[in-house]
Amino acid sequence: MALRFSHLCRNSVSSLSKLSGKTSALPANVNRAKGHQANLARNMSSEKYSFETLSVTEPSKYVYQVEMNRPTKLNAMNMEFWSEMRTCFSEIAGDPNCRVVVLSGSGRVFTAGLDLKAAGDMLLSHQETEVGRRGFLLRSLIPPMQESFTVIEKCPKPVIAAVHNACVGGGIDMISACDIRLCSQDAFFVIKEVDLGLAADVGTLQRFPKVIGNDSLARELVYTARDFRSDEAMQIGFVSRVFSDKKTLLAGALDLANSISKKSPVAIQGSKVNLVYARDHSVQESLDFQVAWNSLMLQSEDLPKAVMAGMQKEAPEFSKL
Repeated sequence: MALRFSHLCRNSVSSLSKLSGKTSALPANVNRAKGHQANLARNMSSEKYSFETLSVTEPSKYVYQVEMNRPTKLNAMNMEFWSEMRTCFSEIAGDPNCRVVVLSGSGRVFTAGLDLKAAGDMLLSHQETEVGRRGFLLRSLIPPMQESFTVIEKCPKPVIAAVHNACVGGGIDMISACDIRLCSQDAFFVIKEVDLGLAADVGTLQRFPKVIGNDSLARELVYTARDFRSDEAMQIGFVSRVFSDKKTLLAGALDLANSISKKSPVAIQGSKVNLVYARDHSVQESLDFQVAWNSLMLQSEDLPKAVMAGMQKEAPEFSKL
């Protein structure tokens, strides 16, 4: 079983590489623009943002850009990635210098999803283990992987996904946990798991149907593993804006992030917490939760600051949270 899975993994990686190569060619000027943008962005030199699979920069005040950084592997999600995502977003959640996050992918595709070779190697290393014990092993591995994307949702700072070209498998799980999804015109999305003989298990089946609000279509996309392009993603409400290419996509995502970063962090983070709570609870339970929340937060200095600035037709400045 493990040997067949490993063979399937290698074939799937090869097929995806060919697919991405046909659809993801970017003009040279985009690569130059990316290099220029990297020079402008301040690298996060602190040890807490030093990762192998992620690059964290601060393009502007209060805005962090978290970029998947395995371009030669199509940003496939290996074991280090899952661990680093948990660490990264747990740190960002409590970082007063960050108010908004842009999540992007380096290189020619956003992400190829799960690193199938790494997953296959992991299973092969346990192929002699008795089946019940292999089951317990997998049972211990899956929840931390789920948490790698749930931390995006738990992070009180809004997270904007900027998707270009391929967003496959685990990529759907990941961006379904984000607050806002934007994409380039060449973007395509695939809930790929059924083609690999498994059910998606790190968030797509739980979040994606609620995001698009169409249970029938969600099931079609899950059961068929067919791809859907940027225009369909926009039509069904999975993304809120489509940009002409990766360069304008990142510029648009950062512009949106800058706009949000100037708002009251108490108001923005409180809004995210309550939106997530409301999704998973009844209207009345959510109203009661909002009462408890605002009973404290209405006492914040941000409220009078915002009101006074509005009366004086000035832009308010809010202290760090």
